[in-house]
Amino acid sequence: MLKLLPQSMLDGIDLLPDLATPVTLFTRHSLREMVSGQGLAGYDLQLTEQGRDLAQSWGAHLVECSQRELQYCISSPIQRCRDTASLMIQGAQIAGQAQSMAIDIVSQGLLVEPGSFVVDIQQAAPYFRREGALGFINSFINHRLPGMKHPIDGVLDVLELIFNTHPEQQAGLSLAVSHDTIIAALVAVISRQQQIAPEDWPEMMEGLFVWFEGDRFLSSCIHWIWRGKQHHCCIEDLQQQIL
Repeated sequence: MLKLLPQSMLDGIDLLPDLATPVTLFTRHSLREMVSGQGLAGYDLQLTEQGRDLAQSWGAHLVECSQRELQYCISSPIQRCRDTASLMIQGAQIAGQAQSMAIDIVSQGLLVEPGSFVVDIQQAAPYFRREGALGFINSFINHRLPGMKHPIDGVLDVLELIFNTHPEQQAGLSLAVSHDTIIAALVAVISRQQQIAPEDWPEMMEGLFVWFEGDRFLSSCIHWIWRGKQHHCCIEDLQQQIL
């Protein structure tokens, strides 16, 4: 079943930091029903049977190969994201994680597409319908859309949420399940990309491993693994780009 997972996700496990460092997997949901068009997929589309099997298999493989215990989970409240989270947790527990440890899935509105970046949906919605997901996110990261946050402010909101996914910064693994638009924009902003091409778009069940250096979010540095490569930047440097 893991043959359906982007190979870079498996490769990324080998690049994780030492076991004392808390890590979050910030991932797109698993394989869902397909839909025509280039806009939002719709909130009612559910995971396919292959998608359900993949999520569970990936959860098991992840804890086995990373030697980390899954401790905390946040998710977009959209059902396919919550189902992905639930199945990954099941896989982790089947793989031998402590069965007595209950992991709640905490719904987070900041992880809904494209809600975490929107200030006024009435202003922003026509541009999404006109430009499609890729065009919309490219306009967003270049700060060209009405009704939207500054792209760095929007991404910092999501990063701070991820920073706080480990209670008291305990070591272990956290899970954050979201959508392609949120992940695409976040990767572009922290990588300082001005344009996203179709090949840059996150696949289903693709994500980035994230960890932070520092005890306070605003003075921390973020490290991430995306498509088999490790990167880093400091939050203060991102903030300076707003000025």
